[in-house]
Amino acid sequence: MTHIPKIFLTGATGYIGGDALYALVQKHPEYNYTLLVRSANKAEQIQKQYPSARIVLGDLDDSSLLEKESAEADIVLHTADASDHEGAAKAIAAGLAKGHSSANPGYWLHTGGTGILTYTDSDRGVFGEPSDKVYDDWDGVDELLNLPAHAFHRNVDQIVLETGPKRGDAVKTALVCPPTIYGRGRGPVSQRGRQTYELARVTLQLGKAPIIGAGKSIWNNVHVHDLSDLYVLLVEAAVAGRDDPELWGARAYYLAENGEHAWGELSRAMAKYAAELGLIAQSKAEQISLEDGKKFAGFESLSWGLNSRGRAKRAAKVLDWTPTRPSIEATLPEVLEDEQRRLQQ
Repeated sequence: MTHIPKIFLTGATGYIGGDALYALVQKHPEYNYTLLVRSANKAEQIQKQYPSARIVLGDLDDSSLLEKESAEADIVLHTADASDHEGAAKAIAAGLAKGHSSANPGYWLHTGGTGILTYTDSDRGVFGEPSDKVYDDWDGVDELLNLPAHAFHRNVDQIVLETGPKRGDAVKTALVCPPTIYGRGRGPVSQRGRQTYELARVTLQLGKAPIIGAGKSIWNNVHVHDLSDLYVLLVEAAVAGRDDPELWGARAYYLAENGEHAWGELSRAMAKYAAELGLIAQSKAEQISLEDGKKFAGFESLSWGLNSRGRAKRAAKVLDWTPTRPSIEATLPEVLEDEQRRLQQ
């Protein structure tokens, strides 16, 4: 791009989007940033941290606004509840296509999620059991591109993956699918993730760490700062105009992981650290029912009993993405302390 890049980002008040925005502005304060924000109160919080950013008030149901801002942007980084909002995906696709051409493409970095890989367990109604199935976003990318239609997030994933070919290369897409995300976020509003943080909250409230089923189900994980590094690399590749069929388009499926954990082992580690910090009376992790899990933590508790395993080869091969942050277990004391403060507010 020969001009100053225009970035349109949704989800700046969220955990993923807030941290990605922080990483981008730290690296590229010279870019023009337009941020979609739902409320004036949150817009004020964001403007304090990013006074030069342009704020537009609206939400994912504002299709005309999303289309307009996407048409005017060079790059759309979509993180706001992105994986499940079909209308927003269609509006972004239409806007980018309207504002760009094959000679001057627009770029769409979409946030999905590896919840899509849990469909086998969900179909069988199996929770807490291990699985040997491991997906691969490089050698096995064709399998990821043809997951069943009923898999979680699949309806929106298809919109993203089909946009480039349908729009004559006027839109170049990258589908980023993070797993369990952990680590303290650096955004102006939300610094808290979901699965691990809900696990910590329930542990503190029950005085013991919950385990779903036998606790043997396995999930990948990634530190939020490492995930943000991947978004920065993708934005930089777009700005540089890198044209690579493995980087963008129908095969650009990124499993953004850096390791895996068994949920039962993570629960036992959570209980251990909570006891050491004096937040619960003893290091105790026990099985709870699915019904109780739903009552305490909604869908997050079900995910503690499902398998979602993959290997992030694509980002390393095409972008030299190299995660460097601490492991998920190393951050558990920080997570517990953050959740304790939240509960006391």
